[in-house]
Amino acid sequence: MSASLVKGWCPGALRPMQSGDGLVVRVRPFGGRLDAAQISGLAHLAERHGNGLLDVTSRANLQIRGVSETSHRLLLDGLSQLALLDPDAETESRRNILVTPFWRDGDETQALAAELEEALEACALALPTKFGFAIDDGTSRVLAGDSADVRIERDRAGGLLVRADGAKLGRSVARGEAVTIALTLANWFVASGGARDGRGRMAAHLAAGAILPETLRGEAEPAPIMAAARPGLYPQGAMVGAAFGQMPHATLAQFAGCGHALRMTPWRMVLSEGKRTMPTAAGLITEAYDPALRVVACSGAPRCREAHADTRALAAALAPNIGSAARLHVSGCAKGCAHSGAAAITLVATGAGFDLVRGGSTRDEPILRGLDRDDIIGNPSILMGGH
Repeated sequence: MSASLVKGWCPGALRPMQSGDGLVVRVRPFGGRLDAAQISGLAHLAERHGNGLLDVTSRANLQIRGVSETSHRLLLDGLSQLALLDPDAETESRRNILVTPFWRDGDETQALAAELEEALEACALALPTKFGFAIDDGTSRVLAGDSADVRIERDRAGGLLVRADGAKLGRSVARGEAVTIALTLANWFVASGGARDGRGRMAAHLAAGAILPETLRGEAEPAPIMAAARPGLYPQGAMVGAAFGQMPHATLAQFAGCGHALRMTPWRMVLSEGKRTMPTAAGLITEAYDPALRVVACSGAPRCREAHADTRALAAALAPNIGSAARLHVSGCAKGCAHSGAAAITLVATGAGFDLVRGGSTRDEPILRGLDRDDIIGNPSILMGGH
């Protein structure tokens, strides 16, 4: 498929992306949730049509790696049978929705997600491929720090609001108009010039001087932000992390074996719905303060053809030396696929070694260039400013 060779956008199932280990096929669970049959089916498809590895992404999706051009069609057939496929690539690209994993039976989260999914399929908005929505309608917000452009949230009194990312306040809405207003806000973004050449984000559009119409501004203050989620037991189930955002198919299959659904998160963690004990399987992070939670690393070499180094081996070696409040991002190239934002420490692999950025992202100016991998491991204090 020629579309698989195009770079610069988020991959999908219908429009995969070529990487060093084959095609990357992104599966976007509807409602941010996979039932036991879907989990089992995905594990089987990853083993049969990929290389057996799955990524847990910062967009709360799963990616099947190592897919060939030949096996891609068979994989799509399997995804269709699991009800995990959109009708076309355009609909798929619009359906970027983060859903709070802390919803409870009987609340409005899943209904809002389904309604938004249906509305995005029915509309013809030409949204940038990274443009997304968040349904964060708990009494505390958990997705405020995650990538989304239009947010459906609660105010401090428990009412619904719709808020443009980058705006402090949102518009109060009745339940029946929440999705309509969310799409109206997305439509305004496009009509006001926020999308150019397939790119553009709401917060940047507002920061550049775009003024929201009075009908979309509102004066509702969003609910407070909840402390960052960590591995552990919650009323909704067991939250576990995937080391470096990746798990083997056998680990995914183990979740299906216990009959529990999975709720996806943008934190490279999954919530095993209703489970009262912590799962144990290869590559899972179950301790709340595991050092692996402090590091982010992309696939790296040889899995990605753009990468200049094996990022994950370096990240694993450095994790115990990173302070509990800090975050280390190791990127195989300057694109920063695993983490687009700033981190306390960012290492960017180049053809001449690693560049070091403090308090920034892969796009910022490094303070040191061409660092040797072994020198970094031997003297990790250099990352924090030591010698």
